[in-house]
Amino acid sequence: MQLGKLGSWNHVDHLDIEGATAFAQRVEAWGYSTFWVAEAVGRDPFSLIGHLAAKTSRIVYATGIANIYARDPMLMKSIWKTVAGLAPDRFILGLGVSHTHLVTNQRGHEYGKPVATMRAYLEAMDKALYMGPQPPIDAPIVIGALRDRMLELSATRAQGAHPYNVTPEHTKRARAVMGPKALLLPEQMVLAETDPTKARAIARAQLKIYIRLPNYQNNLKQFGFVDADFEGGGSDRLVDALVCWGTPEKIAKHVEAHLAAGANQVCIQAFRPDGAPGADEDLLAALPRLVR
Repeated sequence: MQLGKLGSWNHVDHLDIEGATAFAQRVEAWGYSTFWVAEAVGRDPFSLIGHLAAKTSRIVYATGIANIYARDPMLMKSIWKTVAGLAPDRFILGLGVSHTHLVTNQRGHEYGKPVATMRAYLEAMDKALYMGPQPPIDAPIVIGALRDRMLELSATRAQGAHPYNVTPEHTKRARAVMGPKALLLPEQMVLAETDPTKARAIARAQLKIYIRLPNYQNNLKQFGFVDADFEGGGSDRLVDALVCWGTPEKIAKHVEAHLAAGANQVCIQAFRPDGAPGADEDLLAALPRLVR
């Protein structure tokens, strides 16, 4: 699988299936290498990927990420093999441990120690019985990893990592931890708004569900952020670090900083300047021409 520099990271549950299909086709036409599909409390990402792959010709589809508590290892192995067969060399299985509120509060499962739980899950997938057709090519597996131990696991027990809510400084550290061969595919939030007050207001609205979560806070504290940065919707310093706002040219330079730090691909989540759901398609269309 040859991955390009840019992926498009997407929430598409606000779109009907026809709208999601048309959007994926536009993303492919703009030149993106990968279409990342989120999972939380909406559509099943694998069913959606199977449909979208049949309606496009080149673009790779990836889960960012699929919650391991939602499916046992035997079922996940079956899904992994099935989707890899539906979209040969066009599928990346992104797995993650999610967060306590989604695992315990929403699903009723006990939230285990993240690294040990992920390691056991991957081992169980390896051992799980699967008697269906083998795909022409096994799809890569990447892990939603932030801190060093999960990054190490991503490099040794999977094909790489898909860090979310991170900075180029994190990308540099992740590459050092993982070594030169593992895939490193960070997500980056961006916003084409040059007014600081407007940009930070939109960014805070998007970040509010993330910055209160311990997994993200603990990771960001490694890079100099403190408890006060997570209060009041997030400090300006935190917001500016996580959401690159400004002109398309400024955003392209920020993406290039991830690439220079060791990313194989940067997964762009482009917020709309009006704060409405969905991607800023004008910005998405422009970035492949600007990123070097």
